[in-house]
Amino acid sequence: MSRVVRKIALEEHFLDPAFEEYWLKTVEDVDPKLYGQVLARLKDFGEQRLAAMDKAGIARSVLSLAGPGVQAEHDAKKAVRKAIEANDFLAREIQKRPDRYSGFAHIALQDPAAAANELERCVKQLGFAGCMINGHTHGQYLDDPALYPFWERAEALGTIVYLHPADPVSPFAVLEGYKGLKRATWEWTLETGSHALRMVFGGLFDRFPKATLALGHLGETLPYLLWRFDSRAKLYGVKLNRQPSDYIKSNMVVTLSGMFSAEPLNCAIAALGHEHVMFSADYPFESTEEAGHFMDSVPLDERVRDDISYNNAKKLLRLPD
Repeated sequence: MSRVVRKIALEEHFLDPAFEEYWLKTVEDVDPKLYGQVLARLKDFGEQRLAAMDKAGIARSVLSLAGPGVQAEHDAKKAVRKAIEANDFLAREIQKRPDRYSGFAHIALQDPAAAANELERCVKQLGFAGCMINGHTHGQYLDDPALYPFWERAEALGTIVYLHPADPVSPFAVLEGYKGLKRATWEWTLETGSHALRMVFGGLFDRFPKATLALGHLGETLPYLLWRFDSRAKLYGVKLNRQPSDYIKSNMVVTLSGMFSAEPLNCAIAALGHEHVMFSADYPFESTEEAGHFMDSVPLDERVRDDISYNNAKKLLRLPD
């Protein structure tokens, strides 16, 4: 019988009611009954969420606004203002249960200087553990030089930037006609993994060598392809200070969200080192109970299990006990 391991969960979502309009666009094809159930869970910070955490052995959840949030907003000033409002809303909820909740900042990258300032405010004043970015912002990816002020501040703060999936700028032609391959099945993996690779191959981590990017879904398939990235970068004459795999191993960390399977977990551990792997459940979009049971029962050295479940996140995000 497996023991229930103490856990910190890193990709756990909430919704400020003022942001439902943004989120609605991502679930337009969801059954209305299911939509109502998920919406209720997103808005709950009390018994329902805490009961799910307790059942899974989750001591602390790092909460983040369900995307895309203000990254879908075209008015930059409004985006900056509403991001601040979202972070203040989350801070008030965390204050009610600081023993169970921490937060990731919601950031409006439409204004890089304001984004940097808001990240610093959230980390230094609100005590947040970093930020979550919901993919591209109107086609602008995180390797864009215009966002260097944001990365400079994130690096100086020593805080992680969690890259969450988002819809691509335009549909992938290869997926057209196959609804079952859209979004969470494969489309988001392709989009998010490619986004992260732009940062590697574009030299972002040469410019900001202490920056840390977090990816869900055990690294969006990147750990599986390290040799290939190095081999093809050499073939195509990509000019970087190190091999692509070195940046993925040193500047990225991954979480379990939505990947409760031993094979990809073992690959991520072998490719990156278990110190770069952390637990998450992706509440309420995945089963917290299933996530917790998997972490408790998957065959692992017990020290490795404890590090992935709790210790790595506590150290990297500087979280309280």
